[in-house]
Amino acid sequence: MSTVSRVHAREVLDSRANPTVEVEVVLSDGARGQTSVPSGASTGANEAVELRDGDADRFEGRGVLKAVENVRVQIAPELIGRDASDQEGIDRMLIDLDGTPNKSQLGANAMLGVSVAVARAAAQSDGKPLYAYLAQGGAMSLPVPMINIVNGGRHAENSTDIQEFMVVPAGFDTFRRALQAGVEVYYALRDLLRSRELSTTVGDEGGFAPTLSSNSEAVELVLAAIEKAGYVPGEECLIALDSAASEFLTDNGEYDLRREDVVMSSGQLIDMYEHWTKQYPIISIEDGMAEAEWEAWRAMTERIGLTTQIVGDDLYTTNPARIREGIELGASNAVLIKLNQVGTLTETLEAVRITKEASWGTVISHRSGETEDSTIADLAVATSAGQIKTGAPARGERTAKYNQLLRIEEALGADASFAGRQVYEQYLTHR
Repeated sequence: MSTVSRVHAREVLDSRANPTVEVEVVLSDGARGQTSVPSGASTGANEAVELRDGDADRFEGRGVLKAVENVRVQIAPELIGRDASDQEGIDRMLIDLDGTPNKSQLGANAMLGVSVAVARAAAQSDGKPLYAYLAQGGAMSLPVPMINIVNGGRHAENSTDIQEFMVVPAGFDTFRRALQAGVEVYYALRDLLRSRELSTTVGDEGGFAPTLSSNSEAVELVLAAIEKAGYVPGEECLIALDSAASEFLTDNGEYDLRREDVVMSSGQLIDMYEHWTKQYPIISIEDGMAEAEWEAWRAMTERIGLTTQIVGDDLYTTNPARIREGIELGASNAVLIKLNQVGTLTETLEAVRITKEASWGTVISHRSGETEDSTIADLAVATSAGQIKTGAPARGERTAKYNQLLRIEEALGADASFAGRQVYEQYLTHR
């Protein structure tokens, strides 16, 4: 049994130049674990609290020295001497020590940093890579990458209302080949934008952020890029959206799509999605409705859920209780999983388990404010989630995850399996 002998935290920077928490844990046998915590821009109201200092004299109030101090002063004394392999016990200690329903006392950023750093140290102590340690002998598979190639919404200024337009290279036998296809579509999109004299600047997640006349123009560009790269839309490469609809919900409950120059009811927005899924090879729509609109979510799932993956992100915020509620209501058919939304590894794994037991789709996801930490790549493989979102194949904090998946695939060798088109087969068969 290796026990925790040292805990340290520091303030570092994420990919948007915002401070974030990094934690190091050292065990009695010398094993070490280090992790840094991501941060979102488009955040759900029910996410665990990301503790920031609010000191206007430092980083415009975005500093995280309070969270760092919480690790050093409050968490470390409780953690030192504990069995590092008792992940659930350690995470329960963190939850109890915080004592709030939304982790506002210690901060979810402080708690998650500790939780994941412990797991990394325990994996090293056990002589296993993180993905194998987390899998605990269970089945593992490489996920289909949902590659964000057009950024909009809160992730890019003056682009589209819809936040993400993704290419989904599912029709291949290996992750490596799927990633190659996604990268080549990214190249093709860049060339298309240049040929049309549109901007090739990128947003927070590395996708291009051109100023377009409509949201549908972005879908058309992705479709054209797939074809230009030499791939078959609907067969080799599919399309996915993250609407982040809460961001364009008005005070009177309507949806203001400024690029479309139209204000829509929830029913009209569902009509638009249904039309798009018939016109384009769109296989997945995330946050198509605002996070508090449960009935609209259920209506959308009833309307197009047979042919399309309906993913809840802000709706669930990786909260097991909210996911159970969504399953009971039939509010969606898939869940987005983000570690920092809930604040501990144990609760994240529980969210994945609940989702998979309902036979719903599971998508492991990054945040718009990322670091070079590649934990989510290991998590996606360990849980056989089947899908991962980690941005464009550009910017180091995004490619860190793709490169880790390539390493894992290589390490698994003949035992490596790729989720591929079967992830979406239940939807494709009804088209």
